[in-house]
Amino acid sequence: MSALGFGCWAIGGEWQSADGQPLGWGRVDDEESVRAIHRALDLGVTFFDTADTYGAGHSERVLGRALGKRRADVVVATKWGNVFDEPTRTHIGADDSPAYARRALTASLRRLGTDYVDLYQLHLSDAEPERAAQLRELCEEFVEKGLIRAYAWSTDDPARAAVFAEGKHCAAVQHTLNVLQDAPEMLALCEESELASINRSPLAMGLLTGKRGGAMEAGDIRSRPPAWLQGFGDGSGADPAWLARVDALREVLTSDGRTLAQGALSWLWARSRRTIPIPGFRSVAQAEQNAGAIAKGPLTAAQSAEIDRLLGR
Repeated sequence: MSALGFGCWAIGGEWQSADGQPLGWGRVDDEESVRAIHRALDLGVTFFDTADTYGAGHSERVLGRALGKRRADVVVATKWGNVFDEPTRTHIGADDSPAYARRALTASLRRLGTDYVDLYQLHLSDAEPERAAQLRELCEEFVEKGLIRAYAWSTDDPARAAVFAEGKHCAAVQHTLNVLQDAPEMLALCEESELASINRSPLAMGLLTGKRGGAMEAGDIRSRPPAWLQGFGDGSGADPAWLARVDALREVLTSDGRTLAQGALSWLWARSRRTIPIPGFRSVAQAEQNAGAIAKGPLTAAQSAEIDRLLGR
């Protein structure tokens, strides 16, 4: 599997919560998404992370169509736990029952056009540990049946992640990690339990791409940021305090010919040998820039230390 994965949230297009809160990244061109996935494959990216709820099933459908006959060449990760209505592209709740997990996996396999998922991830970050233990054992059953190869929990709570880590075929934890938002406890768990650290928000929801922004389009989750989405304040654009931190790091991150985004990805590889960042993309150009980080490799220890100094860590 490649050291870099691609996150497929954005290519799901627009979708919303029951009260109209945007949950996607705005409008998307499916044909451009397919071209971007093909370009990523050509550039050596072999890991794609999606979820059944992204675009209310649309991201899985686009990814499945793009991979086609190259399905066996890649690692596909998807997630379950959220309930949604496909026709209206609306998120309508959550379901942590084993029965729903069975239905969700069947539906994801159909949308992806495959007969197995490489990594199946619980998408309810705050599920109760007791229920999670049940779902962990259900995932072991899925492995035995050949429906999945391994499983993980998408959560920022190390104690919860540790519940899944007890399972024989638990291979990873997906959690927030970027140069502005470190996660030392989770990385320690990954090292101790020999798990991959799959890094969501590796570019801090776009703050580490260098765009100064302004108001976001109406269908973009950053235009009306929920409480958990940091760095975008009231939705009028990027938080100036966060942008100031990015500016402080710019010289180090763009050293050695890297773009700002490539430097942010290189920091993740330097942070731990277990990290696999999964930046999002909506275009061929973004795919090319993100994949270009692979050749640059991790930052040096001196560069990482300078970043910690600049951030007061």
